[in-house]
Amino acid sequence: MPTTSTTEINQLLSPDRIRIGLPGTSKADVINALVDVLAGHPAIDSIDTVRRAIFSREEMMSTGVGKGLGLPHAKTDAAQETIAAFATTERPVEFGAIDDEPVHLLLLLVGPEADKSHHIKILGRISRLVSRDDLRSGLRDASSADDVLRLLKDGEADLRQ
Repeated sequence: MPTTSTTEINQLLSPDRIRIGLPGTSKADVINALVDVLAGHPAIDSIDTVRRAIFSREEMMSTGVGKGLGLPHAKTDAAQETIAAFATTERPVEFGAIDDEPVHLLLLLVGPEADKSHHIKILGRISRLVSRDDLRSGLRDASSADDVLRLLKDGEADLRQ
């Protein structure tokens, strides 16, 4: 399977990989639920290996990047291309974020080990995209996967201007 070359977040997602009101009361609960969203995706060779990679990365340092966003991510050979999953949480979740604020938004990113530079570019783009208060607020209030994709697409169009 070819490696995805886009850095546009909305192109790394599809409606079936977006959850609104993801249940869970702990960081582990919501990360596990979001990893489960990737199960069965043709680019994933082993969901268990992906899960271990995500939690291993999380042990190094929390991916709670602040402003209500959790960005669990990992590089693993169990991913044949870069894919993402997104969720809003049912309730705020303590995530060990750098600003000590709970997480409401989660964007999980998994890519192949050999594609490190692409992975870093995507993480940078996510940071720029969600630094905007209006976008984060819109994502928290989204009621459907289509709303999320539209908000991300519009936000990314603004980044290009």
